[in-house]
Amino acid sequence: MMLRLAWPRDWILVRVPVQVSDKSIVSKKFPQRIVCLTEETTETLYLLEEDHRIVGISGFTVRPARARKEKPKVSAFTSAKLDKIFALEPDLVLGFSDLQADIASELIRGGVEVHVFNHRTVSEILRMIRMLGGMVGCADRASRLADRLEQGLDDIRCRAAGLPRRPRIYFEEWDEPQISGISWVSELVSIAGGDDCFPELAAEPLAKNRIIADSQEVIRRGPDIIIGSWCGKKFRPEKVASRPGWDSLPAVAGQEVHEVKSALILQPGPAALTDGVGELWRIVERWASRPDL
Repeated sequence: MMLRLAWPRDWILVRVPVQVSDKSIVSKKFPQRIVCLTEETTETLYLLEEDHRIVGISGFTVRPARARKEKPKVSAFTSAKLDKIFALEPDLVLGFSDLQADIASELIRGGVEVHVFNHRTVSEILRMIRMLGGMVGCADRASRLADRLEQGLDDIRCRAAGLPRRPRIYFEEWDEPQISGISWVSELVSIAGGDDCFPELAAEPLAKNRIIADSQEVIRRGPDIIIGSWCGKKFRPEKVASRPGWDSLPAVAGQEVHEVKSALILQPGPAALTDGVGELWRIVERWASRPDL
């Protein structure tokens, strides 16, 4: 902006900076129309107060609840309404893992910019949050969010360290075939004070490599607690308890068969690092305080 200042003999032009909010400036430099193909990026953008950038979400999104009311649903997990996505004219589509590679490929061929995250561990989830913040111009806010989430995990880890005993935990991600928990779930079990019965499988990123072919192997490992989170369908404790020979398991005999909703624990984002690990902690803490153990 140029202002004229009157002096006795002349006019002098002085440049005065125009004050514009940082958010307004940043907004124009980063993606404005984002489609999130999975829930964790949607939840993260809402927590960062950048939800105004989202123009489409996954139909499986439940966090935050308002997202389902505010944003059009354009995808499942391994499928998407490509015509609807193209019509939204996104300048960025966010996906997750090789399971969405085909969707990403079609969008890229259509000229859409796509970024597919592939985070499988707690540290990688925190990195995803920081990276996403940088992608939309709020790196500092994202770093603070990640720091708060990390502090919350440290708080639970410290409380769990004071428990008198640690339970053996079998986490079941699917029932037919039986699939054990992925890496970030196994880590959260440990943070909450438990020991994963199948730590060697947790490192496998693909579900097909975490299949427990022999149901008797669970019996041999003798879990004190069974936690089910059947992604996409209701967990049935009575079905688990009725499996041949499973009535002898400490978890079944002690009625320690529980569900943690998949929306809380199987989405690799803020939900798992807050409410998800919180549910695990409550289950472990109750078990550890039982007088009959």
